[in-house]
Amino acid sequence: MALRLVADFDLGKDVLPWLRAQRAASEASGAGSGGADVLENDYESLRVLNVERNGNIIYTYKDDKGNVIFGLYDCQTRQNELLYTFEKDLQVFSCSVNRERTLLAASLVQSTKEGKRNELQPGSKCLTLLVEIHPVNNVKVLKAVDSYIWVQFLYPHVESHPLPENHLLLISEEKYIEQFRIHVAQEDGNRVVIKNSGHLPRDRIAEDFVWAQWDMSEQRLYYIDLKKSRSILKCIQFYADESYNLMFEVPLDVSLSNSGFKLVNFGCDYHQDREKLSEHLTLCVFTNRTGSLCVCYSPKCASWEQITYSVFYIHKGHSKTFTTSLENVGSHATKGITFLNLDYYVAVYLPGHFFHLLNVQHPDLICHSLFLTGNNEMIDMLPHCPLQSLSGSLVLDCCSGKLYRALLSQSSLLQLLQNTRLDCEKMAALHCALYCGQGTRFLEGQIIQWISENVSACHSFDLIQEFIIASSYWSVYSETSNVDKLLPHSSVLTWNTEIPGITLVTEDIALPFMKVLNFKGYWEKLNSNLEYVKYAKPHFHYNNTVVRREWHNLISEEKTGKRRSTAYVRTILDNAIK
Repeated sequence: MALRLVADFDLGKDVLPWLRAQRAASEASGAGSGGADVLENDYESLRVLNVERNGNIIYTYKDDKGNVIFGLYDCQTRQNELLYTFEKDLQVFSCSVNRERTLLAASLVQSTKEGKRNELQPGSKCLTLLVEIHPVNNVKVLKAVDSYIWVQFLYPHVESHPLPENHLLLISEEKYIEQFRIHVAQEDGNRVVIKNSGHLPRDRIAEDFVWAQWDMSEQRLYYIDLKKSRSILKCIQFYADESYNLMFEVPLDVSLSNSGFKLVNFGCDYHQDREKLSEHLTLCVFTNRTGSLCVCYSPKCASWEQITYSVFYIHKGHSKTFTTSLENVGSHATKGITFLNLDYYVAVYLPGHFFHLLNVQHPDLICHSLFLTGNNEMIDMLPHCPLQSLSGSLVLDCCSGKLYRALLSQSSLLQLLQNTRLDCEKMAALHCALYCGQGTRFLEGQIIQWISENVSACHSFDLIQEFIIASSYWSVYSETSNVDKLLPHSSVLTWNTEIPGITLVTEDIALPFMKVLNFKGYWEKLNSNLEYVKYAKPHFHYNNTVVRREWHNLISEEKTGKRRSTAYVRTILDNAIK
């Protein structure tokens, strides 16, 4: 298949055997309570809670007494560590651990099992705790409220020494986000305690939002609030010096007014009914190191006979809305669309129906993106369960407790290039394969060998010319920085042939309003892309939004009988000719 999922972590293989060994050792020493079904019960309750910036994975399970146990899997040492035991029969809703593993924050809710007594105070739906775990000592209640609370520690890039202050985000179902500043101190050797735990300073950094996403790798918070029914996307960047900035605002043409409240990548959201994912919209933000900024959006589906999804290429100043019809709609469709970040590409797929590989760097022509339908065996091996795209190419399957790294398959793309009959698929497969095999002479040798034997395989473009330009582009791409915008990447400048199975509408969109003046790293590259769109990229007199508005005006005039002047209509026609 075009997409390979390589397992980095498996809850059943990396954690469960260790838990069983711990249990067996405990029972052998006489400390355990026994019970033939304890291990199976542990297996059923074992689940992933969160993946932190450093790759460590937090999980939870319940022992035979119903106590909640928190554990951590260290991705570097491949070792497990028990962090904390909470001696109440509650259900963990959200959890995060600071970088030094001295503090644990967790939100717990009442167990949903029948016959369980209420462990929370009257009027409280969610209990949010802050625990000293090095060693286990004080427990502070941060919130005991009638709304769900998510927690997330910030992870600055400071590895040399422990920080005197930790920062914790609290995200409330009441549509606000707070940042707690937690001062810690060492006492009696290595014992870490919270200073002034009776009053923790906090800032409210966002409120009245309807959607939010956490980028663990880059420590960014994206959120959308509604202003006069307009959806405004904002981004806050957190820094290693414990400061943060609002980076940009940009309006999005998405409908969120009736979508409720939704969070992305604040741990594994087991609270959401995964069987009803199709009833909700899907929206996520993807970036990469070249300064790209994409917003992927799929609205609520009224009918599964036709699927619509949009990608806002904000770094390019336009969006593309795709529509495809489904055949033989079955149970897989109810799982909803999945968006995956593959660095230079964004993957969109619906299990058993289609797989769309979108070129983020060069999205102008649809032939540079690969669209495969359910009839293609290359997509049959993709998982049929909802996947959660984390930062970079990491993908989390909360249902099975597996963490994957998503990669494009060079061999499958080469096979598709050689076997497909469609020129558009040959073009897309060629570009994907060359991107995957940057610097790999063996792959280029295989492509050259195939081209030499199939010179006339393509009718819409010159295969040899396309290979020379595309391979030259990728060979120097990493060394050219911002100059890559001026380099040709394809011999094809226009593509008017339809792609079977999909229709496309392209629209210009508003560029972000940057809130800061000095840019570094990713933000410098994004700003460079935006400046290029503003001053170097040609603009059309009329985009699809204007044309659609004029069309609706003409329909309205036809119904009411009121016509505008002939001069106005002539001006519209003259501009259309231009």
